[in-house]
Amino acid sequence: MKKLLALVSVLFLAACGNGAASGGPDPEKKTIRVAYQAFPSGDLIVKNQGLLEKALPDYQITWTKFDSGASINTAFVAKSLDIAAIGSSPVARGLSAPLNIPYQVAFVLDVAGDNEALVARNGSGVTDVASLRGKKVATPFASTAHYSLLAALDKAGVKESELTIVDLEPQDILAAWTRGDLDAAYSWLPSLDELKKTGKVLITSRELAAGGKPTLDLGVVSTAFAEAHPEAVDAWRKVEAQALDIIANDPAAASKAVGAELNLSPDEALNQLEQGVFLKPADVASPQWLGTEGNVGKIADNLVSAAEFLKSQQKIDAVPTLDQVRKSVYVKGLPSVLG
Repeated sequence: MKKLLALVSVLFLAACGNGAASGGPDPEKKTIRVAYQAFPSGDLIVKNQGLLEKALPDYQITWTKFDSGASINTAFVAKSLDIAAIGSSPVARGLSAPLNIPYQVAFVLDVAGDNEALVARNGSGVTDVASLRGKKVATPFASTAHYSLLAALDKAGVKESELTIVDLEPQDILAAWTRGDLDAAYSWLPSLDELKKTGKVLITSRELAAGGKPTLDLGVVSTAFAEAHPEAVDAWRKVEAQALDIIANDPAAASKAVGAELNLSPDEALNQLEQGVFLKPADVASPQWLGTEGNVGKIADNLVSAAEFLKSQQKIDAVPTLDQVRKSVYVKGLPSVLG
């Protein structure tokens, strides 16, 4: 019932049917509908410091918080979003059948490191991934954490059918954890820090990335919006790049902004930021990541690999071709935008 109500809410919130910027409360301004998630990133700096609003004074920017990539995909299907911060695994799902969402990857917010991890609760009897057999594990379905959990099980030779995996959002995971209802959970910051206080880290997304299963947080834009408002997409990419510079060069300002958004002290926020991997703006356009026009980077290969894994786990119906995914990477004018 909870998910049904959430879906109804998303559909109710759907604004302009073509997915592009629409008229907002101020008839003189166009509206950009942005989805954000409460994890430490430059995206929260953009929101907190009003960087996008400053860059686009002629647009009305509306920010809506989502708890996971799955709900963001649902909102894109409902044509109620223009831009979003979303994990690479839900993007791989979104670009695959049956969803086939018309959006494009336009930025790399961060690469998952120690900021996502699988934690076993103290007293659960779980000492490693293999000992999860017969246990109850929570993760938000269709998220990067879910993808990483499946990858960790696969690496340890554990079948998904050998344990119980439950679909819970990060805050619900904390509540169930506190009640003792869970043996383990794969989640992300800031809730991850709370889990670690009474649990043991079994594996992190940094370790899985080193083993060939990387996950990322990406910025995506609806195709209709990008076609109708390329200048707004450029402005958004520029301020996201500015936020990466702030993280690298002014950690005090970065931690203050992120802390304000996550209700953490600057020191706590800094600690959480240090657990992620943030690219230099110029690296976003490198062959390793988004690439450039005519030479789309390895992000496309990463998303196809993620889709192939999800298909092997029977989570999607079909894997898109590499060429299809390359067409879903928005690199128009990227090097000049990043400076």
